[in-house]
Amino acid sequence: MYRKMVLLNTFDAIMLNVQRQGRISFYMTNYGEEAAHMGSAAALDPADVIFGQYREAGVFLWRGFTLDDMMNQCFSTHQDVHKGRMVPINYGSRDINFVTMSSPLATQIPQAAGAAYAMRMSGKPLCVTCYFGDGASSEGDAHAGFNFAATLDCPLLFFCRNNGYAISTPTSEQYRGDGIASRAAGYGISTIRVDGNDVFAVYNATKAAREVCIKESKPMLIEAMTYRIGDHSTSDDSTTYRTTEEVHQFKQDSPITRLSTYLVKNGLWDPDKENAYREEAKSKVLEAFHGAKDRKKPPISDLMTDVYDRMPAHLERQAASMRRHVNMYSEQYPVQDFLEEDKAV
Repeated sequence: MYRKMVLLNTFDAIMLNVQRQGRISFYMTNYGEEAAHMGSAAALDPADVIFGQYREAGVFLWRGFTLDDMMNQCFSTHQDVHKGRMVPINYGSRDINFVTMSSPLATQIPQAAGAAYAMRMSGKPLCVTCYFGDGASSEGDAHAGFNFAATLDCPLLFFCRNNGYAISTPTSEQYRGDGIASRAAGYGISTIRVDGNDVFAVYNATKAAREVCIKESKPMLIEAMTYRIGDHSTSDDSTTYRTTEEVHQFKQDSPITRLSTYLVKNGLWDPDKENAYREEAKSKVLEAFHGAKDRKKPPISDLMTDVYDRMPAHLERQAASMRRHVNMYSEQYPVQDFLEEDKAV
């Protein structure tokens, strides 16, 4: 888990710089929330279905989503399984049972309830896990998802990453109740609040909650108390709404720092291993970066497919217009994938 946390931290640092250089349009770091990712992911069965919000990259790494997979998605290359249609960091993979993420808040919560109901009907000894932040819990979709899961006895593990902020809005301005965990009782959902920076606590809580979900066929809610050390995204400047002193305070007790201290104290890690692995992690991330940055983009002909079974007339007209434009200015486009007869259109 520690190695994956360091790898994620390294990936974040490099990709943040990549975005600042204008090589990709957008990025979100996971600084400060690595334990919530790895601790929970390690406690789940690989066949459990996951719905995420957008800051769960560590769960992807744990499940086997590779650095190349992540780079291809962020750079929208022709090897991206989403065909370049998603904003960077909205990963997804059928192979690892992680439903593709989308940016609108909380839409995944009622979807997860439906998936968990289907899981229950199938009789499989599995559960669905739904990650979301404290801000998403203020959306109406959260209420709908909680209530559906409770009334339909769904094996659904709600995992709230309470990182202190909904973009720029602190939790003190989001609600007057006792966090998110206290809401569960009103829906008849059992809940536990856990130190989200303690990877062992997160693992144990998730493992226990998952067992309840499956054995009793009912939802559970975990509220992992953590802290978002980085900006909300590359479109955010958190110094406008919080002090650098506040951030520095939480950096001193970050999940990576805490776990490293524990490992060193117990003779399982040392400075030499730390330096060697950080260099190894950096090398792996840079290798994936150099492989993705110059890859061709997905076929432009895929831009309007996969929505309708048969493309309607208005989209056919738009596609023809697009082909004429791209073929006329072919030197401006990194991919030329239209058929020869299209060039006469």
